Amino acid sequence: MKMVRFIAVFLVMLMIVPSISSTLHAADSDIKIMLDGEQIQGDAAPYITSKSNVTMVPLRLVSENLKAKIAWNQSTSTVTITSDKQVLVLTSGQNTATINNKSVSLDASVEMKNGRVMVPLRFIGEGLGLDVNWDQANQTVNLATSSYQGTGSKNNSSKPSTPPTTNTGTTDNSNSGKAPTSTVAKDGLRGAWISTVYNLDWPATSGATKQKQEFSKLLDDLQGMGINAVFVQVRPAGDALYKSSLMPWSKYLTGTQGKDPGYDPLEYMVAEAHKRGMEFHAWFNPFRATTDANTSKLASNNVVLKHPDWVIKFDNKYYLNPGIPAARQSVIDTVMEVVNNYDIDGVHLDDYFYPYSETASNKFGDDSTYASYNSGKFKTKADWRRGNINSFVQQLNTSIHNSKPAVKFGISPFGVWRNKSSDITGSDTKAGVTAYDTTYADTRTWIKNGWIDYIAPQVYWSMTLPVARYDKVVDWWANETKNTGVDLYIGQALYKISTPEIGWSSSNEIINQLKYNEKYSNIKGSIFFSAKDLKKNPQGVLAKLRSYWGL
Repeated sequence: MKMVRFIAVFLVMLMIVPSISSTLHAADSDIKIMLDGEQIQGDAAPYITSKSNVTMVPLRLVSENLKAKIAWNQSTSTVTITSDKQVLVLTSGQNTATINNKSVSLDASVEMKNGRVMVPLRFIGEGLGLDVNWDQANQTVNLATSSYQGTGSKNNSSKPSTPPTTNTGTTDNSNSGKAPTSTVAKDGLRGAWISTVYNLDWPATSGATKQKQEFSKLLDDLQGMGINAVFVQVRPAGDALYKSSLMPWSKYLTGTQGKDPGYDPLEYMVAEAHKRGMEFHAWFNPFRATTDANTSKLASNNVVLKHPDWVIKFDNKYYLNPGIPAARQSVIDTVMEVVNNYDIDGVHLDDYFYPYSETASNKFGDDSTYASYNSGKFKTKADWRRGNINSFVQQLNTSIHNSKPAVKFGISPFGVWRNKSSDITGSDTKAGVTAYDTTYADTRTWIKNGWIDYIAPQVYWSMTLPVARYDKVVDWWANETKNTGVDLYIGQALYKISTPEIGWSSSNEIINQLKYNEKYSNIKGSIFFSAKDLKKNPQGVLAKLRSYWGL
């Protein structure tokens, strides 16, 4: 259960690189991209086109560093990049682009590579007011904003040899009236999960005005703690905390499922997060349809009533059956409704795929579904279940990035993939539950195939718990994601401080875990469960966190 587009920032760039060896054209090169002296990376490696010596980069390379928005039109293969003063439009296969409706020539345009939209570097970099310079000796592209005073800035470097053939305007550094820039790219992600199921974190009150005030105060509190991203549960259980044509309003807003709360909570929450420069990730529980077995209080358009053939009653609640393709597609449709209608930074799924509590005597009743939909492709039901979830993740990834390449897609699975006793490539743990065998979450396949932008395993154990030591679990995930392009965030169990579980008698446990994370460059931050526990400040952990973060 544990589990943002802050005005997403974009650059897409065209770089004509002189005197490059043709051997670089055959494959992705080791090109580094620096923005104001700090290296930035995307979800795919830059490469140089063989025809025109143009450096191509993925759209997400600078999505967290510049104030621009991007839209991708799949049907026309067109990228539109919008900043405060510029609108740049590029279409695949065309040798011209437009800046503020004025046509300019291109040496390379939009390309698709391994499922990622790739765009030319220098054209959009300069089009958005950046200084763009090529350091051939170090195979580095240096980008600099107008205010940067370091190496590669406008004050210290020569102008590039091939500027765009149009006036790109000046850069407005006043920031007047603009949303603050998120610190995620600079400081790493410091996230907090905000649970709405059972009203755990929000809302505690009813009524639009009070709920708005409560959420704004919650963001103020979290930001004061050092949090720069929130993961808000917008689909707790087959319902919606936003205006939806597919699902009923959540009962956690008004007490009655299907009742209009009088405002659009998601629209308000995204705007408030971005106003503070915080990322907003929309958190979906994918397959839980209800939290109990009482159907009498469900809205008429609840999936349990509309499609009883799609759901299975198990463990006193209803679940969407992941084995039915139409049921899986319905979840994708609900996610895409949010992606297309709201300015979110990310789509976030929690760990509810197949239910945790299945036992030999208490089975999730999908035998008939297995018989109907397997078609002999999978030898066992377990493999078939993993295949269902794999198909879902792959299709959702494609849908999100075809619509909005800048929106990040991530999943927060159970912390242990598999124990070494079950699979020699698993972690040195003895967990009684594993993601692969219990919830049928084949995280390795998702990472290997680049179907997710980040993974946030719930590593909810201490450094001294024998069966699942924090350090051993983190070691496994860091190795698993190394050099894959998939970012790793660690789910931190702040809620366990002061509990009887081994290792949680002191709030220093969290700080020690964060220090351990520093061992790995591919750990890009942490997400804390949950907001209410941060507010409780167990054993003065907030002062320690602020000190650790240098706040």
